[in-house]
Amino acid sequence: MAFRLKLVPEDTSIDFFRAQKITFGLSAVLSVLSLVLVLVMGMNWGIDFQGGTTIRTESSQPVDVGAYRQAVSTVAEGDIVITEVFDPSFGADRHVAMIRLQALPGQEAVSPETITAVEAALQQIDPSITFPSVESVGPKVSGELIWQAVIAVLVATAAIAFYIWLRFEWQFAVGAAVSLVHDVVLTLGIFALFQIKFDLSIIAALLTIVGYSINDTVVVFDRLRENLIKYKTTPLRDLMNLSVNETLSRTVMTSGTTLIALIALLVFGGDVIRGFVFAMTWGVVVGTYSSVYVAKNVVLWLGVKRDWSKPGDTPAGTQFAAKGS
Repeated sequence: MAFRLKLVPEDTSIDFFRAQKITFGLSAVLSVLSLVLVLVMGMNWGIDFQGGTTIRTESSQPVDVGAYRQAVSTVAEGDIVITEVFDPSFGADRHVAMIRLQALPGQEAVSPETITAVEAALQQIDPSITFPSVESVGPKVSGELIWQAVIAVLVATAAIAFYIWLRFEWQFAVGAAVSLVHDVVLTLGIFALFQIKFDLSIIAALLTIVGYSINDTVVVFDRLRENLIKYKTTPLRDLMNLSVNETLSRTVMTSGTTLIALIALLVFGGDVIRGFVFAMTWGVVVGTYSSVYVAKNVVLWLGVKRDWSKPGDTPAGTQFAAKGS
């Protein structure tokens, strides 16, 4: 007999609307507080959004990211990002890395003295290293990146809401959009609260959170539509509870296994990806919560049509039999 792991019983009857005013009110309060935190405390912008200088290095010796970081951190302040560049066209004796240095507050780029000190520090650990290019990114370009990131998140949310509208009804699209905005705002709030570094990788995490959250929401919505066809006279609130309970095992298993991998990366992944992984971990938790307690509450308040049967679904038999049924 095959062994099946069951984190949730097959038949659950949890009333998710028992404390709907508390859960939805808590989400509203946390969303407002998150916006206040972003406006008051601000975001801890990384190099991508604050500006800085990028130094390209080439060497005949393999790139030791740890040694590079230790050498650079002794002479440069602010955020430091070191990335090894891989290209099939590179020969065996050509090793390339990109070193990004964050500009200090009030400066448009890293000072020439700091760049000279960084190059000297790297040459001490690798005498064969050269610096083919040094490029600076000013605050104007960084500001454009911020707006492009905001537009990317808004367009993704709008496109998903439009898809939900076509796939279901406009009430479902509104519920999905509200839950997605809820997830993104709470993620921004937690980053502002703890002043976690916010760079382009976090934007990628936000877009991933949006996709993950809507996937779980669509599963619940799809089951709800099936139940609307099956139980035409059952109250909408009861059908929503039934739909969430029927998909609860799938939701817990999916979120649980995803969190296991994310927590492992959060603990052992290192500082380079820690911000991205933290955003993903927080997003999975918040996204699962919003699918159950935010999206369906909005749909319940807006109401949905009860007859999802196709126009051709008529009783079998003649027209007299249909009239007499």
